Amino acid sequence: MGTASISVIIPTFRRPALLSRCLEAIRQQHCPDCSFEVLVVSDGPDDATHALVRDINQAHPEFPLHFHALPAKRGPAAARNYGWKKSAGELIIFTDDDCIPEAHWLDAYWTAYHLRNQHYIGFTGKVIVPVPERPTDYQKNVAHLSTAEFITANCACSKAALDRIGGFDEDFPIAWREDSELQFRLLKENLPIIHVPDAVICHPARAASWGTSIRDQQKSMFNALLFKKHPDLYREKIAKSPVWNYYTIIIASIIAVIAFISGSKVLAFTALSIWAVALILFISKRLKGTDMSFSHRAEMVITSLIIPYLSVFWTLRGALRYKVFFL
Repeated sequence: MGTASISVIIPTFRRPALLSRCLEAIRQQHCPDCSFEVLVVSDGPDDATHALVRDINQAHPEFPLHFHALPAKRGPAAARNYGWKKSAGELIIFTDDDCIPEAHWLDAYWTAYHLRNQHYIGFTGKVIVPVPERPTDYQKNVAHLSTAEFITANCACSKAALDRIGGFDEDFPIAWREDSELQFRLLKENLPIIHVPDAVICHPARAASWGTSIRDQQKSMFNALLFKKHPDLYREKIAKSPVWNYYTIIIASIIAVIAFISGSKVLAFTALSIWAVALILFISKRLKGTDMSFSHRAEMVITSLIIPYLSVFWTLRGALRYKVFFL
């Protein structure tokens, strides 16, 4: 690979249009005191991405861009590990293919790294998520990335720190909670994580298909895995308690059905009333401040009828799979 002060690692898989936009922003980085390389690591065979990198190499031979592909799909954690282990830089910076770094992104991290002058250290930057004044529920959820403590869309570690803690935990096979797991191990090793507000990336919220919130519930399974590995930090930084409203909705609906079947009308209507109130509160929370269109409101109502059941299903499945008591 040659020598480099910084290695930028970008996991990707068959999203060349997004990746092209990200790479163009990185190609124009202004970092007068550092040299850098970029390693694109595909999470499996990916001819389109390989072709994109080859085209960029031909058009911009001065741009130190390298392509690697895992032999089979193993998740972004594995792709990032492959990338940083192949890298030449002493500071490893991570971003994602759907992000757009600002011009002084690398310079801000490099300056912070040299000011701190510590061998084992981590950094986190600033994430901007542009959304409309009244976003959709999906856009509102993506916007939470702008307040997250530590996310792989915009973070960095000295290579020495990654060596010390072993990099990302490949038990996490999707893009969910693997960044928090890395953060928690840095914290447990008492390694500093420094916020660098001038290291800015833009993370646009991509268009989402109808019902994407339903598909996202499968991620709940990996909350159980993170809780098993780091229970105290999970409760401190992710969720102080279970989503009790979901359990209220589920238990009330079960009691209502059983009561109706057994002929206990008072109990049935009481349970049904509790279910309705809990559900209305959930729908109202999701609708607050969001897109006022009829189609979005209809989507929120319909998906809210399903989400509590799916979320708890995947949560309990994760608890069983990873053998941990987790609600």
